[in-house]
Amino acid sequence: MWIGSSGLVWCGRAALLGCLVALGSCGGGTDQIEPFVPRQIILLGDESAVLTDGKSSSINRVDANNVIDCNSLPIWTHLLVANFGMTLDRCNPGNVGAGGITRGAPGARAADLAAQIDAQFAATAPTSKDLFVVMIGLNDIIDQFENFAGAKDCDPDPNRDRITPLEAVLRARGEQAAAQINRLAAADTRIIVSTVPDLGLSPYASTRNANALLTCLTGAFNSGLRVNILNDGRFIGLVFADDLTQAIARFPGNFGVVNPSEAACATPAPNCTTSTLVANANENTHLWSDDRHLGPRAHNLVATFAISRARNNPF
Repeated sequence: MWIGSSGLVWCGRAALLGCLVALGSCGGGTDQIEPFVPRQIILLGDESAVLTDGKSSSINRVDANNVIDCNSLPIWTHLLVANFGMTLDRCNPGNVGAGGITRGAPGARAADLAAQIDAQFAATAPTSKDLFVVMIGLNDIIDQFENFAGAKDCDPDPNRDRITPLEAVLRARGEQAAAQINRLAAADTRIIVSTVPDLGLSPYASTRNANALLTCLTGAFNSGLRVNILNDGRFIGLVFADDLTQAIARFPGNFGVVNPSEAACATPAPNCTTSTLVANANENTHLWSDDRHLGPRAHNLVATFAISRARNNPF
């Protein structure tokens, strides 16, 4: 698989192509009558969506002097901001006017979304030309996996009669995030929201022998999110990062990925750079940067679908 300059995604297998078409087709409605041009793009969520002091949770490229170039190997939200010709506030070496505004924060959880939105609404009244971009849930899932006081179990059977207490907590966290996204829609803003990548496929899950459990818990959070957001493509475009990571793990070669299961970084985010990678790794070889965060190739793919939604949903 490769991504052309037009942003089109080409897949080598018919089944995979069907999966990716589904990934890029959510949001409802029809094509835009007039191209959507946001006045500003506001990033919400956790480290999967925002930079910290010019560093990302992915792999940061450094120059010969070991200085990070924040405009190289951008994460998916940064790519979306750049696609609309804007500068991101946390990667602005020229100190020009930034149309990409960061309200999210590393370590954030679903409960933090309300304050992030409050901060933006306090700064400027929302309009239909404000594009909010959201990814949240990674830290909720890992926190509950590590600290839940009850039985750590989850039933992936869609026909089951009940959900486990741990699953119920994470589904409620997804619902909490959905409520804030619907709040943005009620304010007549436009939103791109991504599901959480499948953490059951991550090195974090593998080192804890919890692949199936973390896949199920990721599904619980994403289900609470997806089922409860407003199903109206005029306001919300949805990107399926969970389905995307599952497709990459199943057919890594179709995505140019060599290693879909191990971490490329010897140093955890946000301090992983092109000079701190494990042997035989580079920015393109691995699905995961460290034990829980996506690498640059995956960010590029998530960005492709986010850009498609922003430019093709009837915003």
